Amino acid sequence: MEKLKNRYRYSVILLKQLVKTDFKLRYQNSVLGYLWSLLRPLALFVTLYIVFARFLKVGEGIPHYPVYLLLGIVLWNYFVEVTTGSLGAIVEKGDILRKINFPKYVIILSGSFSALINLFINFGVIAVFMVITGVDVRPVAFLLPIFVIELFVFSLATAFFLSAAFVRFRDVRYIWEVIIQAAFYATPILYPISRVVEFSDLAAKLLMLNPMAQIIQDARLVLVTEKTQSFGALYGSELPRLLPVGITILLVVVAAIYFRQRSKYFAEEV
Repeated sequence: MEKLKNRYRYSVILLKQLVKTDFKLRYQNSVLGYLWSLLRPLALFVTLYIVFARFLKVGEGIPHYPVYLLLGIVLWNYFVEVTTGSLGAIVEKGDILRKINFPKYVIILSGSFSALINLFINFGVIAVFMVITGVDVRPVAFLLPIFVIELFVFSLATAFFLSAAFVRFRDVRYIWEVIIQAAFYATPILYPISRVVEFSDLAAKLLMLNPMAQIIQDARLVLVTEKTQSFGALYGSELPRLLPVGITILLVVVAAIYFRQRSKYFAEEV
């Protein structure tokens, strides 16, 4: 344990400093400062709620739909913030990489933890909305950290892969912008998965294999309303839940191997 502690002591110290620096610089010289970490998801929530709930009546029949929608937006925004922020993270640290030898993975980790701070702040806003709208906190709410950890791991694995790929292929940024836009509408954030079931049961099952869809639905199930269409209710068994979890694990392995192989050439390619 002592050898392990000494091995990663420098990485931990560097990670702490990078997280502090990244979080401070993110809102530096802005008038509202850290308030933007709250206002950005809230502005998106208000826009989407007015359009999809008030005009298109998408949330009809869903208890506490405002909280239901806000939770989905907050979780999705975390994924977007981590992955898009990772794209140029290695390249932006090019000067440092050429001068100092340090663990490259710390750069990506720092962005993930910085975004995690924003996520926890936004959970405070969700808690306020829950009180205002009268959402009952049930005992199953203690399972929420499990899905937050799953979100963190899935986002981080994606970030590692994208950051390493971007160093060599700058087209990755434009490809990812298209993918993330399409994935937003392919993930049940604005609409309940039950609406998809009405059109195609197969399509709903395929959508739920997306780890982000599974995480968002499970988080809603334990925190907002038990009427959320769960994985077990959709498939008739909890066993298929292992599929999106398996996809996450596979992504972690692939991303770790790819990042480790490519990190040897970062200083030369950035």
